[in-house]
Amino acid sequence: MVLNRKVVLAIASLPIMLVATACSPSDGGGGQRIAITGAGATFPAPLFQRWFDAYNRQVNPNVQVSYQSVGSGAGLEQYINNTVDFGASEAPITDSASRVKSFKEAHNYDPIQLPITGGFISFSYNLPGVNNLELKLSRQAYCGIVTGKITRWSDPVIAAANPGLKIPDLPITFAHRSDGSGTTFVFTNHIKTVCPDWKAGAGTSVDWPVGIGGQGNEGVAAAIQQNQGAIGYLSYAYAALNNINSALIENKAGTFIAPSPEAAAKALLDEPVPDDFALLVPDPSGVDSYPIVGLVWVMIYRQYEDDAKWQALRQVFEWSLGPEGKKLTEELLFVPTPEPLVQRIKAEFDKVNAK
Repeated sequence: MVLNRKVVLAIASLPIMLVATACSPSDGGGGQRIAITGAGATFPAPLFQRWFDAYNRQVNPNVQVSYQSVGSGAGLEQYINNTVDFGASEAPITDSASRVKSFKEAHNYDPIQLPITGGFISFSYNLPGVNNLELKLSRQAYCGIVTGKITRWSDPVIAAANPGLKIPDLPITFAHRSDGSGTTFVFTNHIKTVCPDWKAGAGTSVDWPVGIGGQGNEGVAAAIQQNQGAIGYLSYAYAALNNINSALIENKAGTFIAPSPEAAAKALLDEPVPDDFALLVPDPSGVDSYPIVGLVWVMIYRQYEDDAKWQALRQVFEWSLGPEGKKLTEELLFVPTPEPLVQRIKAEFDKVNAK
């Protein structure tokens, strides 16, 4: 069965437990049934659902992966407490000294965080008469919007990058997340780096100097759609699902870049990846790199009591990082992990349960 992308995304964007199951004649055969559990970030939930369901249906019906999209912070706590087989987060666990300390006290070794996919964030807007990818936002323009220094769409700073584009003279309403979010972590990490007047720092939640808040991507999307002149930040996959127009934004090299998996993938290759894989790219330097991009890490253990479960989990991840999983990643507008990183991840897999 071919699943419609919008239907899958809409279902998987909900904060529920995603369970990959299959009902087919092959289910009745022999083989050990293995149930794997994970928890964490809501952002990759649509992709995880597709990966785990496809693996169960197409590769091994005896392996079932359940993923609870409870948020990065809650997922890391479950990982630390050893109540799941893997965690997932849009912020590296090594970004929190207290969480690393808690994990080491519980397990007597360092946590393992591996980049499983990437995502990118759009400036999405509601401007009558301005279509998708018609609006260009310079750094000066979007920094002015998020700090509250630019308050109307007729501002000369916005007009300068959009000669000939008829932008309505409306007040600007900036829409942001009201809840703690890994998406906000990625967005504010970029804003903190490029906007000299930004004072709120970076994190999963910040004290916004301007704007209206919405719960989750759906809340921000609703705020944009319901208010002419509104602009906000969204996971681009969510913006595309809901047909919300997005802007071309200026990158470090001065190029105006449209949001796309290809441009986001280039950003992930701009910087060397450290040994602990905690790569943050707040301001990619490449000429063709999309500027607001982040990784999603899965957290695994050095030791699993059930080696069969670990081998099954490894096979799921390796399939997800391979050609079939990559097709689904691109279809859902996420960023495939670059091949050099895939090889390093597989080397880390070799160290798990090694005697």
